[in-house]
Amino acid sequence: MLKLIIFALIVVVGQLTFKRVAQGLGDVAGIAPILRHLAFDPWFIAALALYGGATLLWIMVLRETPLSRAYVFVALAFALVPMGAAIFFQESLGLRYYFGLLLVIAGVIVIGSDGAVVANDSKIAHAAR
Repeated sequence: MLKLIIFALIVVVGQLTFKRVAQGLGDVAGIAPILRHLAFDPWFIAALALYGGATLLWIMVLRETPLSRAYVFVALAFALVPMGAAIFFQESLGLRYYFGLLLVIAGVIVIGSDGAVVANDSKIAHAAR
């Protein structure tokens, strides 16, 4: 589970880094000028490195965790990126965001748990028949 949490955090930092890159473009317009700018932008290179590392970690995670369970942890990034945007880029978040965040975290906990409770409930239901 630790690898999954680290993966989600890397994705969060990567997204915030991409936002920083976008802000750094300023008034640069056109594909060629943007590509030239990005080729030498250390923030962009760092964001790509983060995503490369996250991809390798994801592959390691999938060797030992079913995709259906692991993918739920991607939702943590969806929940935490806006929080980082509020902290680092002064984007505003409303009450609905925080309510949704609680729901996402609850869902990750339920789905990401080891399933022992569900397995025990199934055995009890089967024994009752």
